[in-house]
Amino acid sequence: MRTTVTLDRDVEELIRREMHRRRVSFKKVVNDGLRLALRDPSPPHRVETPSFDLGAPRANLDRALALAGALEDEERLRRLEGGR
Repeated sequence: MRTTVTLDRDVEELIRREMHRRRVSFKKVVNDGLRLALRDPSPPHRVETPSFDLGAPRANLDRALALAGALEDEERLRRLEGGR
């Protein structure tokens, strides 16, 4: 199939570099790149994240934002009182 495509300058430069590196035609680099980019994706890799038992919480986390606010207030008061 023949078609006209307008390439961004950076893409054209990448294609030209690849042509020079591989010593192949413009057409070959474009077709290979499109094949690679548009190929059916492989199934996603399974990622397992380790988990750790941190024990019982030391504070009621249902009100975590309130706790964070109270701690921030305490810190501000400490700084205002000169206890940097």
